[in-house]
Amino acid sequence: MLMWEFLKEQWNTLPLPVSPELCAGKTYIVTGSNIGLGLETAKHLVRAQAARVILAVRSAPAGERAREEIEAATGRRGVAEVWSLNLASYDSVRRFARRADDELDRLDALFANAAVYLDQWTTVTSTGDGADQGEVGKEEETSVVVNDISTTLLGLLLLPKLADTARRFLQSKPRLVIVTSALAFSVRDDLDSIRDDVFDGLNDQKKANMRNRYALSKLVQIPIVRRLARLYPPEKTGVVINMINPGLCRTGLARYSTWYYQLYIDVLRVLIGARTAEAGSRTILYGVAAGEETHGKFLSGCEIKE
Repeated sequence: MLMWEFLKEQWNTLPLPVSPELCAGKTYIVTGSNIGLGLETAKHLVRAQAARVILAVRSAPAGERAREEIEAATGRRGVAEVWSLNLASYDSVRRFARRADDELDRLDALFANAAVYLDQWTTVTSTGDGADQGEVGKEEETSVVVNDISTTLLGLLLLPKLADTARRFLQSKPRLVIVTSALAFSVRDDLDSIRDDVFDGLNDQKKANMRNRYALSKLVQIPIVRRLARLYPPEKTGVVINMINPGLCRTGLARYSTWYYQLYIDVLRVLIGARTAEAGSRTILYGVAAGEETHGKFLSGCEIKE
């Protein structure tokens, strides 16, 4: 995306894509919904008469605060529910997916919004409970686990539930909406340096440029989503898979970065004119409102961008 095109899109007034006609009676999951884009996405879904909106969050107290804020803003109680999900843990992802399969009668969309923006190297360690024995105890870089591997795993585990909803509720066209970033296209050279074995390369601290790690994780995400879209077309599953660029928004995404990087991001937001989290959520909601032609596509500014 060219800089002028990006700036022009940033300043556009975006439509609100959802309504009671679209959302009434439906069930949605929004990851990372205790703050920022995820919180605003969940608010709009509750306001649009969704039957259930699952707030998939790492911190239960933060999730409860978000639920209270949603109820106060929308006047609807008992719709938003707080469920535990830690994308830094494959076990947590599997437990969440099993719970969704057991407790949800239907699933009309998964908004895979949660992500981390880290500029320091940290790792998480895979554990048991279904993990391949050869992988138990393996250390992996945190942002790749959260932004790429666990997000993909969650989507794959919930795809049968989405497909079952498509079969049983003919008026529904379920969606798997992956939130990505246009920043991805700025770091293609970084990917070239590890292209021979992408995930091993991403897990090599000596090769890591952590200033670009968030963008690089989002670049890796794009071919993953395109591959999923080819493997699981709507005519086979009834599910539309797409990916969303919300643009530069005023959120807490970089809150776990070092203070000087947070300052850099804040200055960038002022200079470029960052969207509010509410405005950014409209781009995410477009992923569930737009048609089947968005399957496998990169969406930005409530339009298909290729």
